[in-house]
Amino acid sequence: MSRTAQEEANLALVLGLFRDVLNPMDSGAVDRFIAPDYVQHNQSVEPGREPLKRFLDMIREQTPDAVHDVKRAFVDGDHVTVHYHVRRWPDDLGWAVIDIFRVENGLIVEHWDVMQDVVEGGPNPISPF
Repeated sequence: MSRTAQEEANLALVLGLFRDVLNPMDSGAVDRFIAPDYVQHNQSVEPGREPLKRFLDMIREQTPDAVHDVKRAFVDGDHVTVHYHVRRWPDDLGWAVIDIFRVENGLIVEHWDVMQDVVEGGPNPISPF
């Protein structure tokens, strides 16, 4: 199944968000990717651009070496799903995260996420990646 031009644009937008905003924790680049009336379903961050910018600034101050290592990304119409590994510092096992974004008119308008701790050993030796 091939992607439409719009799906390609939606995927590029979200991957650009990771490249230009999330990995460098650059709150100044948020407006290029996020709609003014952005709906945030994460309970730790209020909806809208400004709360997201404040959250990114706080995270950058607390964990300046954090990385978001994208493992895979999928697009289906106006939804883009990204599976990635967050590490807050170099030896951090981090979190396995899945974000779902909804894109409208060339900007991200809605976001959901789920995450789990990455652990060594345990009853299931299969990596979350």
